[in-house]
Amino acid sequence: MYPALDQILSHLGRYRHRTRSRYHLPLVIRAPYGGGVHTPEQHADSPEAIVAHTPGVKVVIPSTPADAKGLLLAAIADPDPVFFFESIKMYRSLKEDVPEGYYTLPIGQARVVTGGSDVTVICYGGMVEVVQKAAEAARAAGIGAEIIDLRTLVPLDLDTVLGSVQKTGRVVIVTEAPRTGGFHSEISANIAEEAIEFLRAPIVRVTGYDAPYPPFTAIEDLYRPNPLRVAQAIKKVMAF
Repeated sequence: MYPALDQILSHLGRYRHRTRSRYHLPLVIRAPYGGGVHTPEQHADSPEAIVAHTPGVKVVIPSTPADAKGLLLAAIADPDPVFFFESIKMYRSLKEDVPEGYYTLPIGQARVVTGGSDVTVICYGGMVEVVQKAAEAARAAGIGAEIIDLRTLVPLDLDTVLGSVQKTGRVVIVTEAPRTGGFHSEISANIAEEAIEFLRAPIVRVTGYDAPYPPFTAIEDLYRPNPLRVAQAIKKVMAF
């Protein structure tokens, strides 16, 4: 993907603006991302923040097969460039019945996976199943975690995020990208700007590390966020 970034960043996202909306560029770029299947490190990056930083390009990341179909069809129908990231681990690890026929899901609308009143856990893509396992452990301890699957980073559904934060007052954000400059920081900044008066504890981020993704070995199980790390983050914010 990186050799193609010049065309993506310099041209695709600017085309409608450059032509004063006379022309659109309905283009979908699909790309696997993330780890969890012991690939070489070049195949396990999470570069969604790089593309999300580009004006004019939409960024979609599904977390289920049914969402993948509905969001992909919506991306194809969208008049603007859409970057469609797919968690590489989910290709072989997640199955479900998918509705037949044509249907779309709205781009820019998050999904509330499970409701809860104690802590909001925000995630997307391959981290959703990780968060669900951590939330089950939290529920056994009497903690109700509301899981927000963003589905789309650009445009970001802040209404759903902020509505949940106002209800729970505690936030954990989970992504597998490196910590510095990740999209988790953008989410955290928006919450701090729009809903800081509702926060009862500092926002906690669970992320990858500021190091190249570890190739092949089981060390990647330590790099990639797992249910234990997420559960510990939930426990941390609940301590306030």
